[in-house]
Amino acid sequence: MGFNCGIVGLPNVGKSTLFNALTATAAAEAANYPFCTIEPNVGRVAVPDPRLERCAELAKSAKIIPTQLGFVDIAGLVRGASRGEGLGNQFLGHIREVDAIVHVLRCFEDGNVTHVEGRIDPIGDAEVVETELLLADLDSVERRIANLQKKARGGDKESKAALAVLEPVLEALRAGRAARTVDLGPDTPALLRPHQLLSAKPVLYVCNVEETAAGTGNAFSEKVAARAAAEGARAVVISAAIEAEVAMLESAADKREFLDSLGLAETGLARVIRAGYDLLGLLTFFTIGPKEAHAWTITAGTKAPQAAGTIHTDFERGFIAAETMAYQDFVTYGGEAGVKEAGRMRLEGREYVVQDGDILNFRFNV
Repeated sequence: MGFNCGIVGLPNVGKSTLFNALTATAAAEAANYPFCTIEPNVGRVAVPDPRLERCAELAKSAKIIPTQLGFVDIAGLVRGASRGEGLGNQFLGHIREVDAIVHVLRCFEDGNVTHVEGRIDPIGDAEVVETELLLADLDSVERRIANLQKKARGGDKESKAALAVLEPVLEALRAGRAARTVDLGPDTPALLRPHQLLSAKPVLYVCNVEETAAGTGNAFSEKVAARAAAEGARAVVISAAIEAEVAMLESAADKREFLDSLGLAETGLARVIRAGYDLLGLLTFFTIGPKEAHAWTITAGTKAPQAAGTIHTDFERGFIAAETMAYQDFVTYGGEAGVKEAGRMRLEGREYVVQDGDILNFRFNV
């Protein structure tokens, strides 16, 4: 299951430095964490999860296979993209193809790095990008509604259903609000998804700060955090310069020593990856055995047969039941045998909703 986060931002904000650090880190860890570059600007990276390593240790697994998240380095946007300025149409087209937006904002002062608009204002930068997405959506929705209204007048039920979704969206866009702010009830994401609206995509703000502020943030990042909280988005603080340095270090010990010297518990990249994963409403289940410990990605709310299908379609087609262990039980009782002895292994059926951290063994027959 491939989920992609598009890294966007104005030119010279640290966007490509972040992407290059992500891919360099993944490439350096290729022996343990599979990595591939699909195109020059697309990379898949392992999602850090200490639970997987702990399970592998208990099961004496010969191989560890983490779940992955894709990152796409999207060309820098300039004001007027919605009207085709710069790489406007290409930029907007690339955003349409990703599942979430990672918006890198410059939160540092440096006279040697020019800003495309001649000032350091991360909130203003965020608004430039957001405005272009809103304008592109506004143009698209207005045109679609005009066509749908004609069909709806003729009694077309699908057009009426689409109008029930798009008319509240149009109202929000005209008021300067993103499509993701529209509340259509608990099924809102599912209702919006077929319309491929740019401003409906979830957003993670990445505040690129100077090295000395990597652990605490600064006044610029605090403003971004407040904006993110107000609109239900997420915000993470990193120093792209530090991440680039960490990515160049070869051994885990050297990386740990470098981070310790800066007073950092982990890399900013690890926080970005996890935040992107959470932003998409994803969760992880595990299959654990002596051959391999494998993490798998599913969306929250996925039932057991569909979770089985992420491993192989035959598992879903012939699903019988899922032997289920909670991660904490697996650790507490020292592995699968201990969980069984304690009577903590459950046999779950077709209606079971898989929980984050579940360790599953699927029974199937095809």
